[in-house]
Amino acid sequence: MQKVFIFLLFSFSLLQEPVAQAQSSAARGDVYVDKQGVLRWQKGRQEVALFGVNYTTPFAYSYRAHRRLGVSPEQAIEQDVYHLARLGVDAFRVHVWDVEITDTVGNLLENEHLRLLDFLVGRLKEHGIKIILTPIAYWGNGYPEPDTAMTGFSSIYDKGQAYTNPRAVAAQERYLTQFLNHRNTYTKQLNRQDPDIIAFEVCNEPRYHEPAAQVTAFANRMAAAIRNTGCRKPVFYNIAENPRVHEAILNAKVDGITYQWYPEGLVGGHTLHGNFLPYVDQYPIPYRQDKRFASKAKMVYEFESADILQPIMYPAMARSFRAAGFQWATQFAYDPLAIAYANTEYQTHYLNLAYTPSKALSLLIAGQVFRQVKRGQQTAAYPADSTFGAFRISYREQLSEMNTPEAFYYTSNTRTQPQKPAALRHVAGVGSSPVVRYGGTGAYFLDQLAPGVWRLEVMPDAVQVADPFAQTSLQRTVTRIEWNPQPLRISLADLGPQFTMRGLNKGNAAQAQATNGEAVVRPGVYLLAAPQRNTTAWTAQTRVGALLLGEFVAPAPTVADLQVLHEPYPQVAAGQPLRLTAKVVGLAPTDSVLLVAQHYYGRTQTLPMQRIAYPSFEATVPAELLYPGLLRYWIVVKQKGRTTTFPGSFAGSPRQWDYAHPEHWETAIVPAAAPLPLFTAATDQDQVELGRIGEGSYADYVTSPATGALAVRLIGKPQAGTDVASNTPAMCLRTYFGDKVQGRRQDMLDVKELVLTGAASQAGTTVQVVLVTKDAAAYATTITLGTNRQTMRVPLADFRPAPLLLSPRPYPSFLPLTFQPATQPPVLRLADAEVLQVVLPAAPAARHVDIESVQLR
Repeated sequence: MQKVFIFLLFSFSLLQEPVAQAQSSAARGDVYVDKQGVLRWQKGRQEVALFGVNYTTPFAYSYRAHRRLGVSPEQAIEQDVYHLARLGVDAFRVHVWDVEITDTVGNLLENEHLRLLDFLVGRLKEHGIKIILTPIAYWGNGYPEPDTAMTGFSSIYDKGQAYTNPRAVAAQERYLTQFLNHRNTYTKQLNRQDPDIIAFEVCNEPRYHEPAAQVTAFANRMAAAIRNTGCRKPVFYNIAENPRVHEAILNAKVDGITYQWYPEGLVGGHTLHGNFLPYVDQYPIPYRQDKRFASKAKMVYEFESADILQPIMYPAMARSFRAAGFQWATQFAYDPLAIAYANTEYQTHYLNLAYTPSKALSLLIAGQVFRQVKRGQQTAAYPADSTFGAFRISYREQLSEMNTPEAFYYTSNTRTQPQKPAALRHVAGVGSSPVVRYGGTGAYFLDQLAPGVWRLEVMPDAVQVADPFAQTSLQRTVTRIEWNPQPLRISLADLGPQFTMRGLNKGNAAQAQATNGEAVVRPGVYLLAAPQRNTTAWTAQTRVGALLLGEFVAPAPTVADLQVLHEPYPQVAAGQPLRLTAKVVGLAPTDSVLLVAQHYYGRTQTLPMQRIAYPSFEATVPAELLYPGLLRYWIVVKQKGRTTTFPGSFAGSPRQWDYAHPEHWETAIVPAAAPLPLFTAATDQDQVELGRIGEGSYADYVTSPATGALAVRLIGKPQAGTDVASNTPAMCLRTYFGDKVQGRRQDMLDVKELVLTGAASQAGTTVQVVLVTKDAAAYATTITLGTNRQTMRVPLADFRPAPLLLSPRPYPSFLPLTFQPATQPPVLRLADAEVLQVVLPAAPAARHVDIESVQLR
């Protein structure tokens, strides 16, 4: 069970630049939509640009999980809203689970869920965070569990009935009326009058079909129910979920329209790897030239780079949103601190300041992108758009950064020099930079209180110990929290190299003086001061805006045993020294780590492993042990007279005569001429994405009738009007192989051909084979398969530049399916290739292909 370190009362908003902007917007009053479809503040008439998250603790699974773990939902909300403010969030949206706060005829129930929503609204208001509520969700409350204890109209009317059944329509009208007139228990304001609830989206992701007139009539009736309460706030309506009847919503009497973005689909079942920046290069809307579209405000109610931990997607998405004209965007969904260790709320989403620090810092940067990039501002296509204004995004460095005279934010190690070091007032980062060199993995924040006086906040170390996007459970920790002392070096001119450091948060009595700008810190809040600066006026109880300086929220250390995390290479090159790395978590400073390496039944060596950067260790296996064959190895940790061996976490050492555990890691040692596997159906089922493009198409795993070997079957269903020679895809196999070939990078220089083993249901069936580089440049060739199992060889010289198929398919479905860079190298550079796609084109008749393996030779 996760515990939380300290209870939170107030917000740290005025010291953080983005949230300070949100605070200044609080006095602007309500918003309105002008005749050009621009959302503006009533006071000052400036354009609105708000960026944030969805968050669900008052409802459904999140509420039940907190109760199950014995965590107060009120305390959880306090803590999470603090972190949201720390990340510069100034927008909050949630689809309210009407099924939990209504009865079957639409009467509002004054219950625990509604009270907690009131509580959340009150805390958001204190932090200057603006709110758009979606009163009708149409969802059951179970996911990922079965539905339970539902009382509302959505428990008896599904989405299809919601707008066609007169009783369902009447229930929604009654509910909207009562919800808008509900008086918040904490703020004492009616929902329809609260100046911080700036708009309402009628319903979440409805499901409509033709005739369009019925859809328009329902939308108008719901909007009228809101306006009949006396509410004059903008009314938004979802248009993206039902693109075939988008005309119905364009014709509706609503002020704004709402969209979502899941650029690489949802629920992949594992972490996606590779360069997905082309997937978020633009957000083109097909009817954007329509005058009805132009007259309505645009809102992104949900977005996410699902199944991706890379800290580069949010800033790119924010830029594309602004180019498309959006003025509000809220990620779905921020993970509550108390359950983020397991990522059980929504398996395909994962975002939390403590548990995903780099991704969280990318949200901070994305918020700044959203506010600084002008609405409708266009940029060049990827990769030229990786640097714009104060921002830089790099897939190869896994880095997003913002660099302005006053603020320097980064998601991972960077060598970028701050624009004006002496002018800096805010620094936030993960890893090291020219301003801060830090040995931990958590996020940190530096904010100037006065010249020579800074507030430092350091989050604990976060170490991923399992795939967060695989099957989840509250009994399965995916990210481990460690409260380690870590070295810190700060280079700020007004602090100097001998600044003093004093702990401020509860239980933090640290007192230290830096030497050459260096000190050791544990998680917490510190007051830093230049020599001779009198800091007696700055205490934990000093209030700056809504903040007490000593406030701090972080999860307690994970209660778990020693862990060693390592993935072996499938193959390594013979005759070459091999560097092996592993993450080791739960060590004391006096512990030691060893690698025991053995050529199968041959010579065995014990090698010390060296710490390279927390929490990683490495050792190099000498070339003399790497002649062709099989390398077996173990990692041994010695702790105060106790010896533990991994894999398996067994007592003792594999070099002891009575060590009886067969578990070990192994990798094949192969000569340079051996094939390099890119995909093997028998072993890679959990490492591939099988994207359905054509309607009704799907994939399965089968065995070859000739050999019994396992193959993935790509099944294309009939697509009317499709030419056999068309490149329109039906199915796509995508796999990231960058890690597979890492142990044989030198051998790739001599590769001449690609080899595919498979068969088709019809003679003459073609598949497109695509190799994609780290820079997302695609190179393709076509292979023709017969009905008998065969091995097809294609020279690498046959691969030509081609559009990149965006698979898994982006959602909504009107988004582009391919990406073509303005320029790319004419010849494939194999050393940069890391993704394989095998694409089955659509056809007028059903057919399939079976792919056993794809190799390089």
